[in-house]
Amino acid sequence: MAAGETTAAEDGATAAPLRLIRDVARISTAGFSGVFKKDCADLARRVSLLAHLLEEIRDSKKIQENGEVVGPTSSSSYLSYISDVTVALQAAKRLVSAANNFDDSKVSSNGATKKFFFQFQCVTWKLEKALTNLPYDDFDISEEVQEQVDLIRAQLRRATERYGGPLNSTLLCRALSQPLDKEINPFHPSNRSLIDCLHVENIGIIDHQAGLKSSPSQGNGSVHHAVDDLYKKESSSNDISAPKDSSDSGGIERLDENKKLDSPIIPDDFLCPISLELMRDPVIVATGQTYERSYIQKWIDCGNTTCPKTQQKLRHLTLTPNYVLRSLISQWCTKHNMEQPTLLTNGRIKTSDGSFRHVSADIISSVGTLVRSLSSRSLDEQRAAVSEIRSLSKRSTENRILLAELGAIPILVNMLTSVDCLIQDNAVTSILNLSIYDNNKGLIMLANAIPSIVQVLRSGSNEAKENSAATLFSLSLADENKIIIGASGAIPELVDLLKNGSSRGKKDAATALFNLCIYHGNKGRAVRAGIITALLKMLTESSSVMVDEALTILSVLSTHQEAKAAIVKASTIPVLVDLVRTGLPRNKENACAILLSLCKRDKENLACLSRLGGVIPLTELAKNGTERAKRKANSLLENLRKLQQL
Repeated sequence: MAAGETTAAEDGATAAPLRLIRDVARISTAGFSGVFKKDCADLARRVSLLAHLLEEIRDSKKIQENGEVVGPTSSSSYLSYISDVTVALQAAKRLVSAANNFDDSKVSSNGATKKFFFQFQCVTWKLEKALTNLPYDDFDISEEVQEQVDLIRAQLRRATERYGGPLNSTLLCRALSQPLDKEINPFHPSNRSLIDCLHVENIGIIDHQAGLKSSPSQGNGSVHHAVDDLYKKESSSNDISAPKDSSDSGGIERLDENKKLDSPIIPDDFLCPISLELMRDPVIVATGQTYERSYIQKWIDCGNTTCPKTQQKLRHLTLTPNYVLRSLISQWCTKHNMEQPTLLTNGRIKTSDGSFRHVSADIISSVGTLVRSLSSRSLDEQRAAVSEIRSLSKRSTENRILLAELGAIPILVNMLTSVDCLIQDNAVTSILNLSIYDNNKGLIMLANAIPSIVQVLRSGSNEAKENSAATLFSLSLADENKIIIGASGAIPELVDLLKNGSSRGKKDAATALFNLCIYHGNKGRAVRAGIITALLKMLTESSSVMVDEALTILSVLSTHQEAKAAIVKASTIPVLVDLVRTGLPRNKENACAILLSLCKRDKENLACLSRLGGVIPLTELAKNGTERAKRKANSLLENLRKLQQL
């Protein structure tokens, strides 16, 4: 065994595994090549990330200088944990070195390659098992490092399965214990089942120089000897016992393993590049790469501004839902009878930041029953269920996640077309409440809710119309949804509600229209739907309490050529001049901003502003207005002066 692999340094048991990690990092720095380039790079990257964990264990106040442990974990258990990790890291170092030097042109590549792939499976399995057994709480491991280790474990688990599916624990250990340059005899009874699992009929002898030569080394202290002894046992034994929670006997386990081996291979495009898990909520970053939302969000929240996969600088940090991929994943899961990825795992809800919150089994059961009642043949049961879901969805984020995870959204969307007004009212309000949680927005869009929401907006009760408008506003907060909603026919219905709705309905319509009109393509739709007339009426009615909302929408529309012409044609300039003269400070500011958009580089509109006596109120505003109002007023006055000089 090479020096540095069998002995720990003077500062404790963690020195040996840390040295192994540094060795793997050095091998990685030189670069990988050949058949196993990607496999080596992936394994080396995961190994390197474990340095933070071992450093925190080394620096823990619960580990004394003599190796004794303060706390519930005994010193012997601590040594056992560290030894397990060390053995796994030693195997990883040996494997990446051997695989990187493997020359497939000089050997029988079919069998040899399969043997190497199986060794990668063994090593990843062993690393994942070693990390699973570590008592993180006993060593004061920080939450950030725990999350990092959880992610590494998930990647290792996924990699183990991708190399050929879960195998019998004893077989994995047996394969891992054999040197890479040692031939596995397929006819030996003890190895027959291992060869069968690999589907390898003839394995050629691997003839290469990558095997590491062992040399005896000395260690000091009980901790060091424990690591040394375990190294020796690992390299000399041909049959390492399986972990306590595993067994290689029993018909049930074998059936279970066979079932897993028969499971379909998940397409690479469906896996998050960070977690290597099937994506539930795929989002696209600025480079065009797709990731699971919670993992890429955590990456960005840590201050990273590059794409994890390409290392390119992200031009912006917007995460765009990949609805097409999500739909493909859903179809693939259905086709292969696979459970679709969920945020609800082992009684815990996964939130958008990746953290978990516990939910009791009773709550999950009762909410699940409630969701199933939505599909009841009894109208009374439907009414009661949707009313309760409306109440639940209003209370907390956890309820919104749980209801979505239990499949409430598609059923609620179907209920929007119910002939029962009460069911329709409660269904649209429930969807509004659920949409408050950002991840649910994508599920609502995926359920094709927009056409039904627009229909409710067109012909529902007053309350249903108001909540439909509010739902469209909530969904339109995602930029890509602005386009979909705008093309759905929602804008004319919102303009109608702005004209004829209740006070609350008008406000809901105004906020939705403002948000939709941020997208340039929707501005023309709003103009053609008659929004300018409605806004002008809101500005001129003495009883109107929505002057501020009307001016805000006009300021967005005034940058659009078609909207600009419609605003001028509706004789809006005199109304705006009057507002600059007598309005509230914020109204003066917005009115001045709209006038600047209308009059800049337009002599006709500037002349109209001059004839209406706009210079005096603009001069006053330039002196005493808000900072933004002063800038706009001064710009308008400058344009007026230039007009007079012509």
